[in-house]
Formats: sequence, C-alpha cells, structure tokens
Amino acid sequence: MTAAPASQTTAKDVLAPRTTELEFGGFAGALFISTTVPLTAYYFALGCNDVLGCALSLPVSNTDAFVDYVRENLATSFTDGTAWAFYTGWYLYCVLAWYILPGKWVKGLPLRTGRQLEYKTNALATGLVALAAAVGYIIVYGPASSTILYDHWLGLLSVALVNSIAQALYVYVASFSGHKLLALGGNTGNVVYDWFIGRELNPRIGLFDIKTFNELRPGLILWVLVDASCACWQHTQFGYVSDSMWLVLFFHTWYVVDSLLHEETIFSQMDITTDGFGFMLSVGDLVWVPFTYSLQARYLAFEPVHLGAIGVLAIMAVQLIGYYIFRTANVEKNDFRQGHNPKNLQFMTTSTGRKLLVSGWWGVSRHPNYLGDWLMAWAWCLTCGFGSPIPYFYVVYFAILLVHRQLRDDEACKKKYGADWDTYCKRVPYRIIPYIY
Repeated sequence: MTAAPASQTTAKDVLAPRTTELEFGGFAGALFISTTVPLTAYYFALGCNDVLGCALSLPVSNTDAFVDYVRENLATSFTDGTAWAFYTGWYLYCVLAWYILPGKWVKGLPLRTGRQLEYKTNALATGLVALAAAVGYIIVYGPASSTILYDHWLGLLSVALVNSIAQALYVYVASFSGHKLLALGGNTGNVVYDWFIGRELNPRIGLFDIKTFNELRPGLILWVLVDASCACWQHTQFGYVSDSMWLVLFFHTWYVVDSLLHEETIFSQMDITTDGFGFMLSVGDLVWVPFTYSLQARYLAFEPVHLGAIGVLAIMAVQLIGYYIFRTANVEKNDFRQGHNPKNLQFMTTSTGRKLLVSGWWGVSRHPNYLGDWLMAWAWCLTCGFGSPIPYFYVVYFAILLVHRQLRDDEACKKKYGADWDTYCKRVPYRIIPYIY
C-alpha cells in the first residue's frame, strides 16, 4: 500500500487529530453529566413549585405527594401542544431575526488552521425586539394573560430538551461529512463522549454558526421572558409584584442585555475557541440557562419576599460591584486580544510570541471576570431571603462551574506556554479570588 503524501497527513492531523486526553471523567463522566443535568432541571421544576412548595428535603419528607405530582405531569409535558407551539415559534423567530435584522459581521480569533470565521452580531437587536414585544403584550393584555411560560414551564422544559438532543445528534452526524475542523477534545472515537463534548469545533449551515447562535439567543433571551412570566403569575396570585421580584427581573434583564450588547466578547471565550458543539453546550444553552437560571424568579412567584429599602440597596451594591469587575475585566481582555491596549496595561511576551496581561484586573487574578460573575450570582440569590436553600443552588453550582473552567483553562495554558506559564503564575498567583484562591 502506498503511503499517503506528507501534505495530506499533515492536513488530517490539523483538521481531525485524535483526542488522547479526556475531560469530565471520560466516558463515565459524559454519561453521568448527560443524565444528571436534565434530571436536575426536572427536579427543580417538579419539586419546587406552587403546588409542593420548595423544601430541600423534598421528596424525602413528602414522597407520596412528589410521586403523584410527577406521575400527573412529567409524561404529559412532552405532549403539551401549547409548549410545542410557543417554543417552536420562539426558536424560529430567533433564527429569522438572525437572518433578517441588520448586524455587523466581525471576525473571530484565528483557528489553528489560520482561518478566521466571520460572525453576524445582531443578538442585541434580536433580544430588544423580543423584550419590547413581551412588554407590549403585558401592557395590552395584562399580567393575568401573560403567565403562559410559568403555566407551561414543564412542557417548555421538555421541548427544549428534545431540541437540545436533536441538535447534538445533528452536529455529531454532520461532523463526519466533508473535511471538518474538529475540536481537539472531541475526536476520541467513543460515540457517547464525542456526542456529549462536541466533535466539530464550528458546526455551520452556510454562514449560520450553530454554536454562537445558541450561546446568546434562544435560551438566554428566553430566560428573561420566563422571569417576566413569573412576575405576572405573582401579580395574578397576590395582586402585586414584590420588590425582590422586581430586583431579580432587573438583575437578570441587565445581565442578558449586557451580554447581548457585548456579543463580540464571546468570540474569545473557551466555549467558542476550544470546545466543540455537542450535548454539553446544547443542553446548557437551551435547557439549563432558561430553566435553572430563572429559579429565583420561579421561587418568588409563589413565595414573595419583601426586602425593604435597606435590603434592596445592600443587594444592589453586591450586584454593582460584581458587574463592574466582570465587565471591565472582560473588556480589558477582549481589547487586548483584538490588538488594542487603551489602558496601557503591562504584559509579558512568551517564547511563542503571544502576550499575557499582568496588570489591570488581569494582574489581580488570572480570572477576575469569574469573581465578578460569582458576586452577581450572590446578589441574585440573596433576593430570595433565607426561607429555602433551593434558590441558592445557583451560586453553589456556579462556583463549581467557574473553578472547573479555571482548571481547564490553566491546564490548556500550561500546555500552550510551557515554562512561560509558570513564570506568569508567579507574577499572578491568585486563580480567581485574590488572597483566597
């Protein structure tokens, strides 16, 4: 047999190198996460609601009521016609908005092939049109007619899960056609692991980038719409919207609109530059974000908390500090990666010619944006008071997520920069929280 030309071998190695190091515990970890993430989302939907309350001990202390509720609602959630109609229409709107609404085309970071993909950035326009329509509907028809997302929460969760599974299957199968650029961590040959982690780095249909589209549009914007529906349900039941609910709605809307406004910053994040698009990102974007990040609003819908002026101001201070750190740190990083340095920040140059920031927020810790993000998570959870630990799930989960991301990023940087990374770590010793971690 004649050996393949060296150029062909090199091209294959660049596009589809075999993955040798597994993350998330390998096959067993991928299977575990693929199972527990949907189950956790269902647990909060089925075990934290206006019928059963929101006790940490559920279902242990109230097994019969929990089992009955699951039997009555879980199976029918997959055949909820209203949920299917709304979610299908919502997702189609997001796709059409990407095509129709004006937006700037920007280049992402260079891929390992040297190519730079272009992305259409109109997520903000997509979100503002949707939010304006939602506010207009509530004003015209009233809160009592605007509880559809709360009323069909379980059905929408099930439809979103079906969508996330279908997309993960599609991109996995499509990754075998043509000469696709695969993610370095997604080509193990194990079907379950590769389907979970994402085999193709940038799955696209023409210029439509599936990964970045799902990152900022259908699930993220839906999160705010779900929150608004929870506020309407609270008003319908109690005749008012509590200050805590207004605060949650404000914080979450602020976070989402700010993310949409700074759409270009995601092109330098690990999700986009390193990870393939598989079930992990698909279920995270489409299910986890809208239906677990809105847990505080769901809880407050049936358990109103009254914070008072001092409580509101204290929680607002936590939010503002977190946001300031999060946003300014991300802007510093994105500007620097795009070749700009308006603050004249100090940096060190590695042997590969790459530059690492060692001043500004990035001289305080290696991941200052994570610290800001986590502080905001605390602000969101504190709005719920201390009547139940369930709304605080988000801040605990988020801490685990951020530490895991930090470990992944540090490991990747160690491989990329070698001894230079050790030098950098001595100059910036703290990973996320200065003087603590």
